[in-house]
Amino acid sequence: MYTMEDLKTNRDAQITVGSIVFFLLAFPIYFGFAAGNADGSLGGGVADYQVNGEITYVELASGSEYIDDGGSWSRIFNTDAVNNADDLNIVGVRISMSYGEDETSNGVTCGADGADTITGTATHLEFTGSAVGENGGGSGAHDAAAIWYNESMVGAVVSGLSMGEIKAQLDSDGAGLGDHDVSISVVADVGNVNPAPIAGCQRTDNGEQVDYVVELMVLEYTIAPYIDTSDI
Repeated sequence: MYTMEDLKTNRDAQITVGSIVFFLLAFPIYFGFAAGNADGSLGGGVADYQVNGEITYVELASGSEYIDDGGSWSRIFNTDAVNNADDLNIVGVRISMSYGEDETSNGVTCGADGADTITGTATHLEFTGSAVGENGGGSGAHDAAAIWYNESMVGAVVSGLSMGEIKAQLDSDGAGLGDHDVSISVVADVGNVNPAPIAGCQRTDNGEQVDYVVELMVLEYTIAPYIDTSDI
């Protein structure tokens, strides 16, 4: 700790305090400038860059459909339904599904309900993502998403690329606009009736009621030169 008298007479104290003041002023200005450039003109050459970002979700559609055993449901939704879609960096589409159990049983020999299989698929252009879920004889929920950005870069230090090259892997540049296809299929399992009936047990399972929400995935990101401060 330096006193005012030290600052007047001690050269080492003057240098130390001056350095601290410099870094306190320079660092915020530097990082603010770098982050600002990340959203504007990216002229940074090949170096190490810190990439940060956050995904938010914008609802495109929602509803509920009864899907017969062995059947499927599909729809196409367009970003024209979103007022400010042109201003968004749309990097993916996600369908979230939740479902119960439509199986009925009658008989003392009936065991647990069968686990039905629900498959969701999301598609945009050549990008497709599918995921399978089960109700486990009760209820269930799962998501399926198609993405078209390099999610491994977010929250990481990226080396060997320019700022422009990184931006090209994070910014859809309007490629997320247009049609987005989603589909859901159901395969029901009628508990211990499959593969052969059990005496004294009657079961039916005609399909499932599936609630769904379709959302656009929007990425906001920053790119800034990475400075290793561990040795400072």
